[in-house]
Amino acid sequence: MSKLDELEDSCRDDIIADLQLLIRQPSVSAIKQGLLDCANIVASMMRKAGITTEIMYFYNKSKGIDGIADNDIETDINVPPLVYGEVKSKVNPNGRTILFYNHYDVQPVDPIELWKSDPFSGKVEENYIFGRGAADDKGELITRIKAVEYYLKKMGDVPCNIKFLVEGEEEIGSLHLKEYLSVYKKKFECDAVVWEGGFVDSKERPIISLGQKGILSVELVAKGPSMDTHSSLAVLIENPAWQLIRALNTLRDKNGRILIKEWYKEMRDFTSEELSMIENEPFDENAIKKEHGIESFLNNITGFEAKKAFAGIPTCNICGLVSGYGGQGAKTVLPSKAIAKLDFRLVPDMVPEIQFERLKKHLQEHGYANHKDSEKIDGGDNNLEIKLLDGEPAARTPINHPFVNIVKEASNKIYREAIINVSSAGTGPMYYFHDILKVPCVCIGGGDILNRVHSPNECMKIDRLIKTVKWIGAILEKAQY
Repeated sequence: MSKLDELEDSCRDDIIADLQLLIRQPSVSAIKQGLLDCANIVASMMRKAGITTEIMYFYNKSKGIDGIADNDIETDINVPPLVYGEVKSKVNPNGRTILFYNHYDVQPVDPIELWKSDPFSGKVEENYIFGRGAADDKGELITRIKAVEYYLKKMGDVPCNIKFLVEGEEEIGSLHLKEYLSVYKKKFECDAVVWEGGFVDSKERPIISLGQKGILSVELVAKGPSMDTHSSLAVLIENPAWQLIRALNTLRDKNGRILIKEWYKEMRDFTSEELSMIENEPFDENAIKKEHGIESFLNNITGFEAKKAFAGIPTCNICGLVSGYGGQGAKTVLPSKAIAKLDFRLVPDMVPEIQFERLKKHLQEHGYANHKDSEKIDGGDNNLEIKLLDGEPAARTPINHPFVNIVKEASNKIYREAIINVSSAGTGPMYYFHDILKVPCVCIGGGDILNRVHSPNECMKIDRLIKTVKWIGAILEKAQY
């Protein structure tokens, strides 16, 4: 009999209480809110579960030292600490080591007026718990901790060796994770990584995702007069908003194809096995359209083409446009500045830094010179400031890796047959685990399309959290062999 059969739903109250504790501690990395306090709560929670835990700090680079700090070395207070945990199996000390990657930071709560309750309350309504981080990623983190806690407190041991890496910068691009992994590569050594979270579809089928797209995030700033001025001067003064619109219009066509030269040059094609899996993968188009209030997808794509695009086609997206007056009523103003924030989703073999250089070259060739560039283009008085905000390469675990089968077999103990997903359309720092630790990463969890991740009223199903605890336990049991 599996030890999981003894894991009853009585853990519900513990899961709710611990998740509420985490939700009630704001930890917004974008504004550096409450990160150290949240790291301490995570560490305390892990120690209480019986996990050997330490908080790892980053060296102060102004002192000329790279890497992670010991307690006697001055640390960089601007870098959120990483929470590390480890449990060595007594019965299987030379067996596999599974590393759980999660993060304790969350997205900003804006727009606050759209929340139905305090975003940091952890309010419970029937089968749902609400709050920023309920799904991404505090809820998923709790499921990993609780699964390990169950084995340690009920069995006195774990089926295989376990490590935790919980960072505080995922929502702003995991700015220092590469350094953490590089400097302490030996510490994080493992056989496989269970990624921060995952999804269950509308038919209660768990989705096992094997990859993530990369990302390049940039900011474009067009500058006009030294101050906002009267719109009657539009006949004499160029409006920077029009300048920015013209620049943006050169980046992609109406069908979404990116027009930047050589943008797709290194793009990795799907293998025949991946294409076959994508073709056979269930994809609930109607559920997606209903949730987002749309009638059709871009270019009216459906079926196989929609699934293929979601898993492995690069994108150019405008995340935000800011210029002039957007309040109630009219204001006849000519703005002094216009700002656009963009993200480009990348696929394996596309390097963010190379793509950024291609973007800069494209804009320069269209007459837009970077304010910060000393070299100006002849006749080019259309100046844009082009900033690289962050970037992460894409990663993809091979379909036939043995760990994929372990995760799939474990899911069958808890759910109906799982769906293998070649790659998520989202982004995370998976590439660094592939590149530095040389290990497979598999995304699993209890989220679904209704979680409102990164949006107001984020929530998580409580019974799904319990199922995920059991799924994690099943993986640990399968991994011991």
